[in-house]
Amino acid sequence: MTLRRTSAAAALLALTAVLAPARQASAADTGALPLASATTVGLHNTYDPAAFGFLAQALDTGTGMVELDAWTDTVTKEWKVSHSNPLGNRNNCVAAATPDRLYTGGANKDLESCLDDIRVWLGAHPGSGPLLVKLELKQGFAANRGMGPAQLDALVAAHLGPAVLRPADLLARSGGGAYATLDEAARAGNWPARAQLAGRVLVDVIPGTVEESNPFDTLHTDVEYARHLRDLAAAGRIGEAQVFPAVHGAAPGDPRTKYSDASLRPWFAVFDGDASAYASGTDTGWYDRNHYLLVMTDAQNVSPAISATDPAAEQARARTQQLAAAHASVVSSDWRHLPEVQSLVLPRG
Repeated sequence: MTLRRTSAAAALLALTAVLAPARQASAADTGALPLASATTVGLHNTYDPAAFGFLAQALDTGTGMVELDAWTDTVTKEWKVSHSNPLGNRNNCVAAATPDRLYTGGANKDLESCLDDIRVWLGAHPGSGPLLVKLELKQGFAANRGMGPAQLDALVAAHLGPAVLRPADLLARSGGGAYATLDEAARAGNWPARAQLAGRVLVDVIPGTVEESNPFDTLHTDVEYARHLRDLAAAGRIGEAQVFPAVHGAAPGDPRTKYSDASLRPWFAVFDGDASAYASGTDTGWYDRNHYLLVMTDAQNVSPAISATDPAAEQARARTQQLAAAHASVVSSDWRHLPEVQSLVLPRG
């Protein structure tokens, strides 16, 4: 399709009119949608104090996703939360114990404290959500030093508790029994309705930028956690798992074929990659038809590009509608000042 307008804004509106004629659903409509049948908006690097003074302020926008970057400090056994410092915390988490403490106190706490803030905020807003908590493990796990998938499960369970939508919950059949794998459960459309997930969280994990660029790291986060899920299921202990591994990176076809160990592929039902790459000829309808969750990042860069942080609300809304029509589950960016967009929930596709 060729756009013959000279204005970038006009081009965006024209493209959106073609790709995203879908209406915004009412709250009642979206509550009835299964989790994988809706599109929400998410915040990249939500923990950044330059973006929000307190993590709770990000949650106040009504966002559908928050992102936390974590480092494994194997000396202190602490999961540090920062963008670039593996040995220190640099974030807006305050370890609130009660709702009145969410907007006060010292920040720069660890991952468990960030999860505490999320749990406390959700407790004060029980009708909110569901919320996707995206973890980027910057340098990956360190299971050989006591900071592997099992330890992450324990941390998530201790600090988010029953708010977590676990892999076992997706596997469970309504009439009893369970699906064999996450792939089987997702393709069967076994996701609960959004209304059933009010006040709850789905935690997913992706490999980190440091890990992916490290030539000596041959076991990345996605593979390691998928192995963990497969082995827990084989041992009858899948209920211990708290996290969904995500396939990282947009690719044509089924991107799980990159895993040479085919036994891992059915343990992925979440995918994460660059929105521009998905919008450039990838059959994103495949994700929707199979009821997989698809996080599209850097939504602002899809042509015609808009501001990464401060687009006009109309531009951000139009981009969200465009990517909802392109089958995104989450449209991720740094649109920090647009709660009217962060709180959008649209029918997917």
